[in-house]
Amino acid sequence: MNFIKSVKNLTSFEWGLWLGSVTVLVLSFLLAGNRDGLTLGASVVGATALIFTAKGDAIGPLLMVVFSLLYAVISFRFRYYGEMVTYLGMTAPTAFASMIAWLRHPYSEREVEVSSLKKSSGSILLALTAVVTVGFFYILRAGNTPNLIFSTISITTSFIASGLTVLRNPWYAAAYACNDVILIVLWVLATRESMSYLPMIFCFIIFLVNDLYGFWNWRRMKQRQVDGGYSPLYNESRKKV
Repeated sequence: MNFIKSVKNLTSFEWGLWLGSVTVLVLSFLLAGNRDGLTLGASVVGATALIFTAKGDAIGPLLMVVFSLLYAVISFRFRYYGEMVTYLGMTAPTAFASMIAWLRHPYSEREVEVSSLKKSSGSILLALTAVVTVGFFYILRAGNTPNLIFSTISITTSFIASGLTVLRNPWYAAAYACNDVILIVLWVLATRESMSYLPMIFCFIIFLVNDLYGFWNWRRMKQRQVDGGYSPLYNESRKKV
């Protein structure tokens, strides 16, 4: 992976989306009078990760690992243990697994091969989601996690999104968009107790916008790949797997 080449591969629209995202995040940070650099740093890293993920660039999942670690610390501060456990125990590992899967299945140098979801894979994912949801509900309840229902739903949507990301399916972004909505609600509730968490609301609003773009772009990528056929780089990588 070459970060410089990935940056140069961004379109004008994607540069505008990234700059707009960072601007909104910084302004919300200043509006809240928040001097916690960790919150702002995590938000910027997350927004950057989503831009590259939306392009199908493996640097996106790598940056998501970094964001997951930072976000887990922020969640721990507010006792959102469900979020902390989700990002440390699920989002970070699956983001790393996604990076490996994407590198093993390239369509071109800066783009992963988009895959369709098989019925068997979908069934397994739904079954695992049910198990994880029920299991974490009781774990979170035992830990007196605030806003238990929303925290549990967040785990459900995040697990589905993580699984679809590893499977290289465009619907990963739609699942993450649903997760973003839940997280916006969670941090609105947190902000009622402390305005210092206001930037996290804007963080996930920005994430929602980026994930919607990701869903649109991945569907476009899939259609283009179907129309254009497999690239020479993809065919060569398949021989090595």
